Amino acid sequence: MATVRYFAADVDASIDFYTKRLGFVLRQQFGPNMAILDRSDLTLWLAGRHASASRPMPDGTVPEPGGWNRFVIEVENLPALVKVLEGDGVQFRNTMIEGPGGRQVLCMDPSGNVIELFEATQG
Repeated sequence: MATVRYFAADVDASIDFYTKRLGFVLRQQFGPNMAILDRSDLTLWLAGRHASASRPMPDGTVPEPGGWNRFVIEVENLPALVKVLEGDGVQFRNTMIEGPGGRQVLCMDPSGNVIELFEATQG
């Protein structure tokens, strides 16, 4: 099992996004600043602005959402999922691309964290 921590500008909005759009289940929530969600063998920790993980580093840098690191969710019928997510107003960083291993697209959660949606080539 893998655990990923994402920083969230709004933990409640992120819970809504991950549970309603990407099939995660809320395991535990600690007020407005921390939540633990599960999807298959992935555990996602969402840390809000006042979570202990969001405290400034010794040099003053404050952890924040966004960037290019991401986790990958393998899906079936990526074009259909993209259409549903677009209809729900989900933002994408790119359009779907296809390579030798399959198709992929980068969507963003409400805080700007990237999730790669990937459909493997059949056969």
